[in-house]
Amino acid sequence: MSGQEELDKGVDMWSSFRCLGYLSSFNLLVAVCLGMYVRWEQTSEQIILVMFILGLFVSAFACILYYYFSMESASLSLFHLWFGFLQGLLCFLNGPSLENDIKEQVTNYLLISSVAIRTLWAVTERLCSNAEYKPVVLTSSEFLELMGFGVASISLVFHKSLAMIGLTCALAALIVDLRMKSPLALPNLTCFAVITAVPFFQALKIQANPFALSCYLGRLICEPLLDVYFNSLSAMERWKKFISAGRLWRRFSLVPLALVELVFFGLSALKLVDLTVWYLVIPGFCVFGLLWILSHMVFLVTLWCFHTKLNECQKTWASQRLQTLSLDRIMASRGMRHFCLISERLVLFCLMTTVILGAVSWQVKFHLFGK
Repeated sequence: MSGQEELDKGVDMWSSFRCLGYLSSFNLLVAVCLGMYVRWEQTSEQIILVMFILGLFVSAFACILYYYFSMESASLSLFHLWFGFLQGLLCFLNGPSLENDIKEQVTNYLLISSVAIRTLWAVTERLCSNAEYKPVVLTSSEFLELMGFGVASISLVFHKSLAMIGLTCALAALIVDLRMKSPLALPNLTCFAVITAVPFFQALKIQANPFALSCYLGRLICEPLLDVYFNSLSAMERWKKFISAGRLWRRFSLVPLALVELVFFGLSALKLVDLTVWYLVIPGFCVFGLLWILSHMVFLVTLWCFHTKLNECQKTWASQRLQTLSLDRIMASRGMRHFCLISERLVLFCLMTTVILGAVSWQVKFHLFGK
């Protein structure tokens, strides 16, 4: 086979992959449009009709930008943002009257077929070694769809909207966790799926559309989950964006981590309001809360020391004239690997104290914390 024939075969294969992707997006487009129409037909809410027409307009505008002005990034960004929003509306605007509607059933089948074709596309692309792996933690399309879904949750009442935004942030963290091939990525995925499927929406008392929610989650998690096995990038390559960031940005990353931990501890402390089993709650919270505070303070200090060591390694690497040593070799010579191995036990202890404190502070009636 000549080189030109091999090139033509590669182009044909790539075109086939693109067709699968387009078919998945087309099914999603039809499902969203049909689902919004059904909801307007059932409720006669004018705002749903406005969103439906606006969705068609935005889709047409994105196509015009893509095909006539060659603004691929702008059109795809608009597409992902708007369809994340519409999938959120499709998920939240659900009711018992829709269950027996034939058009709603067709919508559900289209949603399932969309995520199935998307999964088939991702698997086939990786089996044929046509996937391009980049050292990113969250792609722009994933970020925009997450943002659109979070904006759609504003249609709910405040406390439910806040909980859905928290779920969206947890989903973003899970995607990053999977893409970084964390040892706890798959257990985190399992816990996320179980909590989302069973207690979370029950606590919120939201009758979400399971097909729309499954389609949304499946399309986002599909590729990061497959990349846990197929992605051949090394740990240094996967963390390249973070490691190559400036010193100030890396240290600033400790701020949201500390805020999340403070929020978790504050929500856990709300369990003290429930005095029905005070003889178990108060001693348990005091003991395990103290352990949690001490371990996480040491953890934050350790992270600060890690960034300090990393800054020293980067200075050494940048001071080389011929760049004879790579950054990972410099980090190994400076004891970073040994430092991380020692810190691994601290991380496991922090996770254990978090799980125990969460179990002690489990709140049945509080949707942000329990079921």
